[in-house]
Amino acid sequence: MKEVVVIGGGASGLMAAYAAAKNGNKVTLVEKNEKVGKKIYITGKGRCNLTNDCSPDEFLQNVVRGGKFLTGAIYAFPPARTMQFMEENGLALKVERGNRVFPASDHASDVTKTLERACHAVGVKILLNTEVQRIEKGDCFRIATSTADLVADAVILATGGLACPSTGSTGDGYRFAAEAGHTITPCVPSLVGLELAAPLTEAQGVTLKNVVLTAKRGQKTLSSRLGELLFTHYGVSGPLVLTLSAEINRLPLNEISLFLDFKPALDEKTLDARLVRDFTERKNEQMKNVMRGLLPAALSVPVLQAANISPAKQANAVTREERMRLLYTLKNFPLRPQKLRGFEEAVITSGGVSLLEVNPKTMESKKVKGLYFCGEVLDLDAYTGGFNLQIAFSTGFCAGENIK
Repeated sequence: MKEVVVIGGGASGLMAAYAAAKNGNKVTLVEKNEKVGKKIYITGKGRCNLTNDCSPDEFLQNVVRGGKFLTGAIYAFPPARTMQFMEENGLALKVERGNRVFPASDHASDVTKTLERACHAVGVKILLNTEVQRIEKGDCFRIATSTADLVADAVILATGGLACPSTGSTGDGYRFAAEAGHTITPCVPSLVGLELAAPLTEAQGVTLKNVVLTAKRGQKTLSSRLGELLFTHYGVSGPLVLTLSAEINRLPLNEISLFLDFKPALDEKTLDARLVRDFTERKNEQMKNVMRGLLPAALSVPVLQAANISPAKQANAVTREERMRLLYTLKNFPLRPQKLRGFEEAVITSGGVSLLEVNPKTMESKKVKGLYFCGEVLDLDAYTGGFNLQIAFSTGFCAGENIK
């Protein structure tokens, strides 16, 4: 039996504490907030998309960074095991579109309660309102906290990242890891909105479904996906943009160009025929009104301006050259990204403890024996859909399970 201290009571910390305690270790979980699972409460808009009901192989296809490192952990504790764990501990589940898994109750708090209940059942001691200030390693670990000093044979760092700082994710774990000699990959927000150099403020609140957003760096296409996009006061957000942010957040945004295809279901020939028909049927109307048959009203003028066509021009006065420019603009509307929104709005952190310095099978540090990492503190991140919480559960389980 070992004395184990888990620092951080989020998804990965609770799972790590459970896994370590069920093997007979004496486990103390230290949480600086007034309750555990604070970030869980706000995930999935308060419903908590806790995993994705897919195979390990499919899961790994949705990991943006660290897929190779994660392979062992995802096979050892796949989504099916997470679902089984939750159900065995009294949480009914349901699967929705995109294989997203939610508590049947639609209450994120029930996920936290389930994890907490499982921890209590195996004897985990939970210290709330207790902030770790320092970790020292000698013949054992000495952990100085705001309330008492703890001694441990093993320490699991499950402190989260920098996203959602209001939940207590303030990067403490990076400091502890760096003090222990670990390399920290620079952290950036991920799954977050994009500020544009020229935001379309007139289109604020407009949601577009089934559009294609393409990102290019020079002539190279970095990403091109179909989905839903939302215009905001600062730029763009919505599922398409959150996904894209995970792919471009470590690149210089001034080198990236974005293009929006408003009508991906129509090829250029078909769309041109549609334009000709609309212009003929509404030949005496101004273009800004004609365009409303194709686009939300708030986008008619910006698209015409991008095509260098006067919004007041009558449809019967539009030249073939202008129509071709409009056709091109509808399929390639330019957006200039300026910066990512901040950690306050990000779903997760991209970056963290270097994976080269952590054993992928056990989550133990290669530099400090008895020090383990799990969850968002590691340089791992994935797309939306329950994948990031599953990373937390899988790495947490592996960290706790391998302390014997």
